[in-house]
Amino acid sequence: MASKGSASRAAARKQKDKWKAKRWYTIRAPRQPWHFKVIGETLGEEDQLLIGRMYEITQQEVDGDFSKMHVKLKFRVTEIIGQDAITEFAGHEVLKDHVRRQVRRYRGKIDDVIDAITEDGYYVRIKPFMITQGRVKTSQKQGIREACRNTVLQAAARNTWVSLQKLMLSGELEQMIDKAVRKVASVKTIIIRKSQLVQDGVIVEDGPTLDEIREEEDRVAAAKKAALAAAMAEEDDDAVDGAAASENPDEMASSPSRSGKAEATTTKAGTDADVTVDNLKETLTDKLKDKIKNDLDTFKKDDAIVVDTAMAAGDGAQTGGGASVSSAFNSMLDAIAGKSDGGSGGDGSGTGTDRKFECLVVRRTFHF
Repeated sequence: MASKGSASRAAARKQKDKWKAKRWYTIRAPRQPWHFKVIGETLGEEDQLLIGRMYEITQQEVDGDFSKMHVKLKFRVTEIIGQDAITEFAGHEVLKDHVRRQVRRYRGKIDDVIDAITEDGYYVRIKPFMITQGRVKTSQKQGIREACRNTVLQAAARNTWVSLQKLMLSGELEQMIDKAVRKVASVKTIIIRKSQLVQDGVIVEDGPTLDEIREEEDRVAAAKKAALAAAMAEEDDDAVDGAAASENPDEMASSPSRSGKAEATTTKAGTDADVTVDNLKETLTDKLKDKIKNDLDTFKKDDAIVVDTAMAAGDGAQTGGGASVSSAFNSMLDAIAGKSDGGSGGDGSGTGTDRKFECLVVRRTFHF
């Protein structure tokens, strides 16, 4: 029994050591049309074990197009260069949930499988999916399939594998099929739901090399690092200046900018000190009397007592000991109120409407 236990423990240790022997590889998209773009990472123990491994990713993550988040791209690892796993485009597939949402009652559904050969010799299998506007006959379905097949075969024969990828992923091939099948019946939805690379053709070495892409990535990373270092250095300088200002407030106060502010503050304080309370009262009273004269000229003759009372109150505010402008204002209001209480003349000059007008005039005059 002891031997079995020790053997199991030794096997467990060996399994752990095997896991530690694995390393990370960077997965890069094909040279064309993605220029060796980094699309993910994977673990592997040996380079040869990664050859043929499939990697799936959504088109949104590769191209940044949110309208293609339901499209899944498939890449196959074909070569290992250092820590980079170079892939080829092996096809795509639309998620089944998205395909099911297109199906409705009282409509025709048409599927087809088309094997085509591209201009550069790639053998490709394409599976279109079509939904008609309404129910269609079997003969119409056959006509739609034939028109779709001819369009796909012609597009493949006139384009390379890279160009055909762009047509399928951008939706241009679907538009070409729609234009062809509308002659047979009205179609609501056309989707290239799946494509598959069956056999490779002539590989064209076109575009930037992997070394050029790596150099460009290193330059971009160095530029980002330098910008980050500059930003951190600027923040450190600001922090040092703030600490120095808090430790030596006297030195900061003696600086030219702060001394200028202090002089401006002193000048303003001196100007305010020149205006005394008596001068302010005199100025306010003079302006108040002028306003009352101008506004009360429009009053009726029997309101002369109000004018006289108001002018007397203004004189008292100017010459009386300790009297304020607010007391003059209160005296004027009292005079007006006294006249409105006792002045119910026969001509109606003491009505409430006139008194309200007078009070408003005096109140507005006070706030000149």
